[in-house]
Amino acid sequence: MRILLSIFAVAMLIAGGCRREDVREVTIEIKGLDSANRAKVVQALKKYGGVRQDSYKWDIPSGTVTLSYDSMQVAQTNLRMAIEAAGLEVVYPEKAPGSKAGH
Repeated sequence: MRILLSIFAVAMLIAGGCRREDVREVTIEIKGLDSANRAKVVQALKKYGGVRQDSYKWDIPSGTVTLSYDSMQVAQTNLRMAIEAAGLEVVYPEKAPGSKAGH
């Protein structure tokens, strides 16, 4: 019985330390971004619960939006794809030199 309780206690400690959220920040470049397109971006990302709606930082001259999101709920690629689905062109970052992505 003592061993069973020890195992249970260890399991609870491990489960308690599990990550529940992983908030990250991403900057997305959007070709032709202007103030009229801001609503399209917000609407496209609204369906993702992991996007922090109060985190949008717009840089219209550089055509970028920076926002916070929970990577445990939504992937960065999904954010970019949602913006594209709204009819805007997203500029994807180049892969780092020496990257083995796709291999």
